[in-house]
Amino acid sequence: MSDAKLKAKKILLVDDEAELRRIVETVLRAEGFTNVTTAGNVQEALAAYRTVEPDLALLDVMLPDGDGFTLCTYLRAFDEARPLPVIFLTAKDETDDRLAGLRSGADDYVTKPFSPQELVLRIMAVLRRCYPGEPDAIELAACTLDLANADVLRHDTGRHIQLTVKEHDLLEALARNANRIVTTDALCEAVWGETFGYAQSLMTHVRRVREKIEADPSRPESLVTAKGLGYKLVVPKESR
Repeated sequence: MSDAKLKAKKILLVDDEAELRRIVETVLRAEGFTNVTTAGNVQEALAAYRTVEPDLALLDVMLPDGDGFTLCTYLRAFDEARPLPVIFLTAKDETDDRLAGLRSGADDYVTKPFSPQELVLRIMAVLRRCYPGEPDAIELAACTLDLANADVLRHDTGRHIQLTVKEHDLLEALARNANRIVTTDALCEAVWGETFGYAQSLMTHVRRVREKIEADPSRPESLVTAKGLGYKLVVPKESR
C-alpha cells in the first residue's frame, strides 16, 4: 500500500495533555495524515471510536479516568475480527509497563519525551505492517510472482508452483522493498515475528524460494544476497 493511502488511515490520539495532543496532531497533519481525531480520556476515546472507527490508536498509559492498557482492550473488543493497531505513549520507561503493553497487544511503545518525527516513523512502520495491501503480480527474471495467490508461474516450463506460508511472507517482505536490501533481522521479524534464533531457518527458506523462482538457484538473479547485510529482491523496472 502506498504511503499516501497509509496516511489517509484514521488515527485516534488519546492523551490527557492538551498541549501534547495539539503538537502531535499538528505534526501528523503537516506530514500528510489527513484523518486525525483526539481525545483526552477513556470516555472521550470510546465515543470517538464509535464515531470514526480508527485504523490506528495512539494511547497514553496514564489517563484521568483509567489507563491505556484497559482502554486498548475495550477498543479492540469493538471489532475482534480486525484488531486495532495500538502504539502506547507513556512517561514511564519501566519493564513492567512495557510487559503490560505487550500483554495487551501493543504494536509499539514510545516513551515520553519523544521526537515527533520518531513518532511519525513508528506510525508508518506499524501501518505498513498492519495494512500491507496485496502487491500485483511481479515479473521476475525467470517467473511471474503472484503474492495474492501465493503462486509462482515459471517462464521456462509454464508450471504453477505454490508457495508455503513462510515462503510467501519472506517474498512479501522483500517485494515491499523491491530493489532494496532488507536486513536479516527485518526478514526474521517479518516471517517469524522475532529476530533472534532464526538466521539459519531464514537461509533454508531463501534456498527453497530460489529453487522455485530462479532459473539457476546456484546463480540467483532475483533473490540476491547482500553479504553481511541481508537480501534483495531484484525487480525489473517495467514490472513495478
